Amino acid sequence: MEITLQRTVAPKQKPDENSLVFGHQFTDHMFIMDWEKGAGWHDARIVPYGPLPLSPASNCLHYSQETFEGLKAYRTAEGSIQLFRPQENFRRLNNSNERLSMPKFDEDFALEALKTLVELEKDWVPYGDGRSLYIRPFMIATEPNLGAHSSTEYKFLIILSPVGAYYESGLNPVSIYVETNYVRAVRGGTGFAKTGGNYAASMIAQDEAARAGFSQVLWLDGVERRYIEEVGAMNVFFVLGDEIVTPALQGSILPGITRKSVIEILKHWGYKVSERRLSVEELSAAYDKGEFTEMFGSGTAAVISPVGLLRYQEKDMVLSGGKIGELSQKLYDELTGIQWGKRPDPFNWIVKVC
Repeated sequence: MEITLQRTVAPKQKPDENSLVFGHQFTDHMFIMDWEKGAGWHDARIVPYGPLPLSPASNCLHYSQETFEGLKAYRTAEGSIQLFRPQENFRRLNNSNERLSMPKFDEDFALEALKTLVELEKDWVPYGDGRSLYIRPFMIATEPNLGAHSSTEYKFLIILSPVGAYYESGLNPVSIYVETNYVRAVRGGTGFAKTGGNYAASMIAQDEAARAGFSQVLWLDGVERRYIEEVGAMNVFFVLGDEIVTPALQGSILPGITRKSVIEILKHWGYKVSERRLSVEELSAAYDKGEFTEMFGSGTAAVISPVGLLRYQEKDMVLSGGKIGELSQKLYDELTGIQWGKRPDPFNWIVKVC
């Protein structure tokens, strides 16, 4: 399948890199291809960024057949542009599509389409330290039919947005609390898929956390309500003595690409890393013994997000003296160093664009 190109006749003015707001500004072009039952994928094209013609009866608006991903393009000090493990994002998107009963796509073709789009929009990739071009591939069901069934029509799109440094004022620890009222996901559900419904279900807890002065909530499992799962939109890690623990992937946790990278780096460094069930009671007891010393989240946006305070019921657990933990800082430096081309890439994670 060839990719056709329709260039914009009205290029936008590039935003000031010092005033970038996440997800508010978009580049001149976007990628689209269509799928129809019986015809498969067709009409791959790069067109000017703009609104989509969409029926009010489209399946995605009523039954939430929608999946998405998030990754970034980085400009190195030499001016070249590169991606970080994009194959993993497209693989995960196809896994999400399978769970949502949506058609899979050719991952190699999607990567070539992404590279073509990013190269076309290379002038939109910011130059400033810590800044990047955020990439949002997504799929929506577009059949205009109110019947509650899988759609017979879909669109796959990629849009791009220049974003500023996540930590403009430095890598500051956040405060979170253990959520005990609401449930994010259960095994057998869609917790492992990157789909909008998961995020919509978590927003009430996020809003309540913000009103209480916390940055995020720590989710527990939806059945026994005692085993730790993930933090907001991030995976989570705990330093317990000489062991670094992250909850095992059991179908209700998003298999984060940054999470996977953190595990591989830690093992490469010789740390003991465990992917297992971890109860909030075990965590609290470890804190009382002085063994629970550091905690951090991992994700595309923040890369590493250190936690300075964790509240469980009426108990406040202050970690790393309320400051950035040594391991959190070390991982952040290593990952961002690889992403921006400042450090060697011993894992062959980087994909060059131009």
